[in-house]
Amino acid sequence: MLLVEDDPADVALIEDTFATHALAAELHHVPDGVEAMAFVRRQGQYADAPRPELILLDLNMPRMNGQEVLAAIKADQWLKTIPVVVFTTSVVDADVLASYTAHASAYVTKPIGLDDFERVVGQIHRFYGRTASLPPDSSTA
Repeated sequence: MLLVEDDPADVALIEDTFATHALAAELHHVPDGVEAMAFVRRQGQYADAPRPELILLDLNMPRMNGQEVLAAIKADQWLKTIPVVVFTTSVVDADVLASYTAHASAYVTKPIGLDDFERVVGQIHRFYGRTASLPPDSSTA
């Protein structure tokens, strides 16, 4: 899983949730959209990065925001099959609509309370890690 998140507190909460609840997934983190695109394109320091099975994407980030990242991923033939879950504080209808129009797999508003936050992260992981069938890596097909 690739976590694209600029807020260190949210990164820590997600990492703690994975550790506390023994969520079986390799979690990678980048702090903004520019780094996210370098990671998924395996550029620079990310030359050996794995292709993420899921991207958890914040919308409000510096340098390249989440909507721009989502558009770039879904426009790329090799990357567009990666599920992208927008995970953000925004409750603005326009953000929800823009995310789904750009082919986000889901739009989830970050809960405020710690217990709810952990529950939602666990639900996302369980659905995409256990329930959903994810596409194979098309670069090896």
